[in-house]
Amino acid sequence: MSAHVRRETALSAQSPVNLAVLRAMRAEGQRIACLTAYDASFAQVLDAAGVDVVLIGDSLGMVIQGGSTTTPVTLDDIVYHSRCVVPSLQRAFAVADMPFLSYATRSRALDAAQRLMQEGGAAMVKLEGGREQARIVEFLSTRGVPVCAHLGLQPQLIHKMGRFRVQGREAAAAEAMRRDARLLEDAGADMLLLECVPAALAASITQAAGVPVIGIGAGGEVDGQILVLHDILGISAQARSGRPPRFVRNFMQGQPGIAQAIEQYVAAVRDGSYPAPEHCF
Repeated sequence: MSAHVRRETALSAQSPVNLAVLRAMRAEGQRIACLTAYDASFAQVLDAAGVDVVLIGDSLGMVIQGGSTTTPVTLDDIVYHSRCVVPSLQRAFAVADMPFLSYATRSRALDAAQRLMQEGGAAMVKLEGGREQARIVEFLSTRGVPVCAHLGLQPQLIHKMGRFRVQGREAAAAEAMRRDARLLEDAGADMLLLECVPAALAASITQAAGVPVIGIGAGGEVDGQILVLHDILGISAQARSGRPPRFVRNFMQGQPGIAQAIEQYVAAVRDGSYPAPEHCF
């Protein structure tokens, strides 16, 4: 490993996180801690707690707007919440979700990415989909837009899927996801996010990848973890109903306050104690 890479990682605890830092963290086996945020106050708390990547997610449609899906979230919504979050981040890397159908065509995707980065201040955009999005990823990447590709469970497809379920259990589906991950990386994706996939599949995709791989419900052998902020605080509708997703852990338990809960999440991701076997598929 080069001295340059070692220096990048050593500085990552103090310096602003960028793609070079994330790649260096992956190279050195330092796990990447990611969370969602939607406003300035929580953004400041996450940043101070050492969260590496903050996602302004379309999950805001459920935890902020009170909807049952992410589908109604608009580009204006994500731009607005990005403008609330990004100025409060001194260190964390800001990623903004591209909402439903905002990247249905290359021109729409470019316009959406421009707004999210110029108006919202995001450093990267995230879009859902496999090989069908490769041309969109390539189109954005060649124009200087950092892209995170989201594979596995895709919440924006809930009306086609009917219900949320683990993806890639069958051998053919698992191999298709591996191929999609390679295609998206070859198209220029700078990061991959795997949601609700078997831990063994996520591990194989991570081993083959050349970019950081972040998991949510994807086991512990990925490069980093992400959860919805309201889930780890036990205040989302699912958490309050007593039926949180299997991969969710309530980090407020045993902690005196929110800041300490988030610090505990970061520590658990770093030392590998989260996710535990009971959080994996």
